[in-house]
Amino acid sequence: MLGGGAAGFFGAIQAARLNPGLKISILEKSPKLLSKVRISGGGRCNVTYHCFEPTPLSQHYPRGQKELKKLFRSFQAKDTVDWFANCAVALKTEADGRMFPVTDDSQTIIDCFLKQSELLHIEIATNCGVDRISHDKDLFHIYTTDKREIISKKVLVAIGGHPQPAHYSWLKELGHTIIRTIPSLFTFNDSEKKFIDLMGVSVAQAEVKIAGTKLAQTGPVLITHWGLSGPAVIRLSAWAAEYLHEHAYEFTALVNWTGTMSEEGLREGLSELRTNSARKTIMANPLYGLSQRLWERLVTLAQTGGEKIWGDASNKDINRLIEFLIRCPLNIKGKTTFKEEFVSCGGVDLNEITLETMESKKKAGLYFAGEVLNIDGETGGFNFQAAWTTAFVAANAIRISH
Repeated sequence: MLGGGAAGFFGAIQAARLNPGLKISILEKSPKLLSKVRISGGGRCNVTYHCFEPTPLSQHYPRGQKELKKLFRSFQAKDTVDWFANCAVALKTEADGRMFPVTDDSQTIIDCFLKQSELLHIEIATNCGVDRISHDKDLFHIYTTDKREIISKKVLVAIGGHPQPAHYSWLKELGHTIIRTIPSLFTFNDSEKKFIDLMGVSVAQAEVKIAGTKLAQTGPVLITHWGLSGPAVIRLSAWAAEYLHEHAYEFTALVNWTGTMSEEGLREGLSELRTNSARKTIMANPLYGLSQRLWERLVTLAQTGGEKIWGDASNKDINRLIEFLIRCPLNIKGKTTFKEEFVSCGGVDLNEITLETMESKKKAGLYFAGEVLNIDGETGGFNFQAAWTTAFVAANAIRISH
């Protein structure tokens, strides 16, 4: 198994269970194992997402959706819950659907993998990356960065995503096409720092849209000292990853702070306030569940602040306020990686993989799992679920063909 991350360990353990006599080794290029598992979910490990139907689950993947819809019929989120339960690791579901170990500690998952690896006599080598691989007859010759040569009949590639094309050079030498890897899952940097003094203010339901496109997501939004974050922004970054990369991460984000309220509905509601709340000061009475601080800023930007009351609001005042409530523009320049969890879109072209087995169409005996593939999901446990699923399918195929 090439790669000591989530997919590598899951695939190795599953293959070892199905093949008790098979010698299995995990080769990890860095000195650390399961590093992304450790930091996931703020150190709690967001194992999967509570969605136990293949089709709805697959709809959370900007890349790989069609393929995962099929793969989830073999191993989906419910199977993940059961798999960990069989290892005495219980998972819990939070209000937003994310699933974590009941211990709220990623070390629980790491310990589970290490214990299973020990029980199954899986060899683990760190500081052991792949320099190149040759294929002769039915054997792979793996030449490692620590100057070893390892010969194997089967190889599962689970090396994760990486921003540098050189990371995949030896896969290209084996005949595989690598779709360019670019970042996914990131936050937006506001070049004007329009709301910097409101950092920490959140809105439970807002819509963030990329101006000039149909790309938009709705959900919680958090104002940060650099710009915008929160689930709606992170999800949007995944679905818009390719578009934003092409535009060098310079674009206008339009925020509807009211959520999904339409312009017509908003206009009607604000117009009624001129009659029903005529004596109330606009600035002092926040609407639509917005915090006092955010409401004050939006009213100020719309130039309807001060002591102005609703009864004195002109049509022009209403129009300006509507604009900042549902199409508040932020000039975005740049991105910030989300909680150090680098996730890339791109990787090994799925057209070169036999989905039923995760085996390469280019080289028999070569299998793939995890983020090395051109598969990526939204934040919330979806990327780990793709890792578990692809590793499970690959491991089962290794058993069948061994």
